[in-house]
Amino acid sequence: MIALRRSHERGHANHGWLDSYHSFSFADYYDPAHMHFGSLRVINEDYVNPGRGFATHGHRDMEIITYVLSGALEHKDSLGNGSIIRPGDVQRMSAGTGVLHSEFNPSATEQVHLLQIWILPDRKDLPPSYEQRHFDRRELRGNLKRIASPDGAADSVRIHQDARLYAAVLEDGEEVVHAISRDREIYVHVANGRVSVNGHALAAGDAAMLKGETEARLNKAGGAELLLFDLD
Repeated sequence: MIALRRSHERGHANHGWLDSYHSFSFADYYDPAHMHFGSLRVINEDYVNPGRGFATHGHRDMEIITYVLSGALEHKDSLGNGSIIRPGDVQRMSAGTGVLHSEFNPSATEQVHLLQIWILPDRKDLPPSYEQRHFDRRELRGNLKRIASPDGAADSVRIHQDARLYAAVLEDGEEVVHAISRDREIYVHVANGRVSVNGHALAAGDAAMLKGETEARLNKAGGAELLLFDLD
């Protein structure tokens, strides 16, 4: 079974400095039909204006992944970490027993476009931790590159959940196929461009949810960037 969720069906909040689209219920957006997909709890597509950002706030018991599509995002947290996240970087923060952090667009002129992803951990009260990796765009070309996993395989960031996150950049005529193990579920989010998922056409912001399928076949005539979640 394949279910599609179109970009315009997502929740939306425009705060002036922040324009945000919610794939699942979040903050003031509540949709009981879209609370989560397996352990995948949040995909927020955020556009943050120059010189603005999220003030220091807290999280706990959540695996938080930040994926920047354009621009740059400055991160600071109560663990003592500070970094700039740019396209190609994948940041993972395990909130565990509790962590405070802030996210800020350091540019005076350029908007930052990012995806913030929350995955429910496999257990509560983990020690908070932080990790960041850079993946060359060439690693994603025509390839599903593993960028997050429970074992840190293939130099991916390590998350505390039986979930694997892949990123791909497909150019004209390229195709990738992801074999789906029994009882696994797949969520595909299109970050940019257009892509076909098992024959279904998706555009930027669209998603496909696959249950009971044996493979996810992704192909593109043109160009696309996408994320694929393989979930228990």
